Amino acid sequence: MAKLQKRYVCQACGSVATRWQGQCADCAEWNTLVEEAPAVVTPFQAKHNLQSGGRAFQLVALDAEVALPERMASGIAEFDRALGGGFVEGSATLIGGDPGIGKSTLLLQAAAKMALAGLPVAYVSGEEAADQVRLRARRLGLGTAPVQLASATSVRDVLTTLGQGRAPALLIIDSIQTMHSDLIEGAPGTVSQVRASAQELIRFAKERGTALVMVGHVTKDGSIAGPRVLEHMVDTVLSFEGERSHQYRILRAIKNRFGGTDEIGVFAMQSEGLAEVSNPSALFLTQRDEGVTGTTVFPALEGTRPVLVEIQALVVRLASGATPRRAVVGWDSGRLAMILAVLEARCGLSFSSAEVYLNIAGGYRVQDPAADLAVAAALISALSERPVPADAVAFGEIALSGEVRPVAHAALRLKEAGKLGFERAYLPMALTAEKTGLRLSGFKNLGGLVDHMLGRG
Repeated sequence: MAKLQKRYVCQACGSVATRWQGQCADCAEWNTLVEEAPAVVTPFQAKHNLQSGGRAFQLVALDAEVALPERMASGIAEFDRALGGGFVEGSATLIGGDPGIGKSTLLLQAAAKMALAGLPVAYVSGEEAADQVRLRARRLGLGTAPVQLASATSVRDVLTTLGQGRAPALLIIDSIQTMHSDLIEGAPGTVSQVRASAQELIRFAKERGTALVMVGHVTKDGSIAGPRVLEHMVDTVLSFEGERSHQYRILRAIKNRFGGTDEIGVFAMQSEGLAEVSNPSALFLTQRDEGVTGTTVFPALEGTRPVLVEIQALVVRLASGATPRRAVVGWDSGRLAMILAVLEARCGLSFSSAEVYLNIAGGYRVQDPAADLAVAAALISALSERPVPADAVAFGEIALSGEVRPVAHAALRLKEAGKLGFERAYLPMALTAEKTGLRLSGFKNLGGLVDHMLGRG
């Protein structure tokens, strides 16, 4: 019998190497290769191909009638919004976030509300004892909820216990990195263990119609730890974001087979747990005085929800010869460099001898390219010390030529701005035909915005 060859699997990307090395050749991470048992291929499997001996299945037409999946409300409207309307029977959801951000608190609140509504709910914790979960529920005022608790790390024990009686409508595994399958060699948290444990749990959920929620650890760069295949195995991937020093938390849908992506739910951390925020725009807008320079309000769009955020800029002139600094919080630093270059090359404004600081108020993170015009307005205001009108919003994408390009869902952005009392908007020229109660100032290029703010025309 041939000797089995050793293999080493990267715990960051899942790639396989035949020998150990300090750095993974695929993802360039250090000290992530762990030895795992190789797969055994029998002589029968090696001799026969896969073109025969299988089970034939029936193909269906693309235009066949399909019923929409039924939803189970979690009892938390913001949670349901991120899920696309609630949990789906037999679905698998993966939720990740930084330690202490509130993942377990949110799931415990949802489990308690669903249990109080009469649904069977099971909460399996691999990181805490059942008494610790029970004490947290009492602090949240949910101590009387009929949630079934357990502290276990063996997937076999979990599935054996849950398979004896009525399957729960919701099963929470906190967390998948602590689960262990005795069919696979390796410590909990390794690529093979996470993949095998998740596969068995998902199979149970599909067969019994249970909505499965798995908590995932995250790496230092914010991505979910473990193999990337885990995100492909589940139906929904949620990211719970926020700074521990800030009050707000955002639940963002990254993947959703039963709903739209990029939907968000907004929460505020309070002493009694996570509270829903029905009007997130009010959370991210500070009290703004008339004479403040360098601030602009931008109507961002998260899925189908417009959120108004305040963009703050500060420009500090330096003595000749000093190296200027660029600091960005909540936005892409590369995109800031591009906006500064366009303002210098196309509009004649000089930032080369000045330090530039940009901040998104409230710790919010903006990824929408429509923020370009609002950032440019804040920079122009900070450089010229001319404030942007407090009742104005700005949005639009800026090209390297200086052209201000239109963006999607302008009507939604303007409607949200008008709802919160704003009266004017700076936007691309192509969008000035939008029917709204706001006074619209359209600009074909960035030079038009500069002239307007500096009073040149």
